[in-house]
Amino acid sequence: MVIAVRDLAAGVAAYETLLGANASDASEEDDVATALIATSNIAVELMAPIGGGETARRLLAAIEDGGEGLKSLVFATCDVAQAHSRFERVGLAPEEITARGSFRLNNERTHGVRLFVMSPRPEPAQAAHVTGLDHIVIRTPDAERAAALYGARLGLDMRLDREVAGRRLMFFRCGDAVVELVHDVTIEGGRDRFWGLSWRVRDADAERARLAAAGLDVSEVRQGVKPGTRVFTVRNGTAGAPTLMIEHAPR
Repeated sequence: MVIAVRDLAAGVAAYETLLGANASDASEEDDVATALIATSNIAVELMAPIGGGETARRLLAAIEDGGEGLKSLVFATCDVAQAHSRFERVGLAPEEITARGSFRLNNERTHGVRLFVMSPRPEPAQAAHVTGLDHIVIRTPDAERAAALYGARLGLDMRLDREVAGRRLMFFRCGDAVVELVHDVTIEGGRDRFWGLSWRVRDADAERARLAAAGLDVSEVRQGVKPGTRVFTVRNGTAGAPTLMIEHAPR
């Protein structure tokens, strides 16, 4: 996933604290500075514009549209060419495959959410405190449209479709993480929007204490909506991405 920030050093410091690991693979290309922090099932790529190149301009425009935060979701595949061909057939109009072995799906066909596909990267050292991404939340004004995109076209495994407090929630499995779609009729412009992230931790009390000691504003630990979970909210230090930490009871 891509977290866009105005200042890379500040973003890296925030996520090193949040995830409890050091960033790696710092680089600069097309006037964009990047760094990675990996967990067991996803890497956070922090990106900041540092000049006037085309990629930097697009990144800055994304930041100006809603501020810093989660801007792109990237799916890994072992066969980029095959994935590209499939997504052409299902009408997602992918851009050409880049020299880095990645491509972007057409933003209109994905209803405003920036989605990329790429070859897996060699895994850097994983975060020591946060064990992985539990789920990523996307708000949509059109639940049926979203179900068609993430289920039929992207091929994710729908695990649950239910009403909670008058709101429709859909859960799609991707590896051992979940893409959660929340039906929200208040969204303006008809576009889907990234909403927030939930990270897995082994011990919610210990992680809350660690982050509080680092100066972050965190809620008290409480019972989660899902039976057998305990959660707390991180209110700052996330570069604009609403963030929940979740502890699952041992199976």
